[in-house]
Amino acid sequence: MIKSLSVWWDAAVVGALQIDEHGDLSFVYDADWLADPAARAISISLPKRPEPFNRREARPFFAGLLPDEGQREAVARALGVSKANDFRLLEQLGGDVAGALTLWPEGQTPPAGSGLDLAQPLEDVRLVEILDTLPIRPFLAGEEGLRLSLAGAQQKLPVVLVNGRIGLPAPGQPSTHILKPPIPRLAGTTENEALAMRLACALGLPAAPVEPRRTADRPYLLVERYDRVVAADGAVRRLHQEDFCQALAIAPEKKYASEGGPTFPPCFDLVRRISAQPAPAVLRLLDAAIFNVIVGNADAHGKNFSLLYRPEGIGFAPLYDLMCTAAYPDVHAKLAMKIGKRAMLADFTPTTWEDFGREIGMGAPFVRRRATALAERAFDRLTDATEGVAGAGFDGPELRRLQDIIRGRAQKVLDLGAARSAAGH
Repeated sequence: MIKSLSVWWDAAVVGALQIDEHGDLSFVYDADWLADPAARAISISLPKRPEPFNRREARPFFAGLLPDEGQREAVARALGVSKANDFRLLEQLGGDVAGALTLWPEGQTPPAGSGLDLAQPLEDVRLVEILDTLPIRPFLAGEEGLRLSLAGAQQKLPVVLVNGRIGLPAPGQPSTHILKPPIPRLAGTTENEALAMRLACALGLPAAPVEPRRTADRPYLLVERYDRVVAADGAVRRLHQEDFCQALAIAPEKKYASEGGPTFPPCFDLVRRISAQPAPAVLRLLDAAIFNVIVGNADAHGKNFSLLYRPEGIGFAPLYDLMCTAAYPDVHAKLAMKIGKRAMLADFTPTTWEDFGREIGMGAPFVRRRATALAERAFDRLTDATEGVAGAGFDGPELRRLQDIIRGRAQKVLDLGAARSAAGH
């Protein structure tokens, strides 16, 4: 017996995600969707065609809509299903995922309405209860009417912001923000991510807006979703997106380059190949790679870069999940994707950026100059970004320690550039 989930893009059926009696997953586009020349493929890795996609072809995209690692295990445990059962997890969680798609049982139509007024703001006591619940029940899985999912290994919850207050999405309602509690075993992750994200914006890098907050002295980060658009009347519309692993047909378990995941050369090739405006998209990816070195973010793997499907075409999505992982000795120190065959800033040489340029098909001198320019801007604007986070009520020794680490890394990049210039190049 074949079970099926209807895959919707706004108010239209895109196709069906199916599982047969042997547990084999498949995806097939709907005939009407295929016949519409304006209807897009849901993934670079799943181009429009009448033939079904088998499990090997379809799973990287659909499994990529689900949480990773410990979050996947915890949500499976809360729902009483196997953590390996992508279909059942999407059946339970697929009402609001990254991008424009939603998944519903066959024959069921998504609930109508997308306005902000569908969500009821939460009282502080309820919000604290939710923060306490997320570690054991990610996405509040199993609560009546909630079918929410996001990729990643960190605790998070899709929410709706109503006049500045947090609410839970009504059934089928698009969320507008992501609530991220602190990571329990790491100190100061709320101010850490807030600082990294705001510094990126200060340098001119497109990044999701963030706001560090407290409720009853409980810290959390509120991240504005770039794959949602809120109209003047409060109606929320989903924009489609996919991460690099989904676009390159790489399963989420292999998101790290050391495990067979993406490296920078194919990522740059992808952006060149599919972007409506390749030149600025490639430059944004280059800036992101440089920034992660400066800020000390070793966890920038293939699922932490995405493509955004805008009406005018596909482009490089705003940055997200930026953090100074270098602040934590227990977190792996090697870059998830190497820069010029180097995995740690301490191993960089004066020619590393030029080597990186040759790897990714960009002018070597240009890449070196770009790295130096971004490091200079980071050094100049770090204090203002830090004070902005401090002014939100997060001043303290942890924030100042983060500032010192990032300043030191920016100086290291500047020193490498100076050494290369002194060599006469």
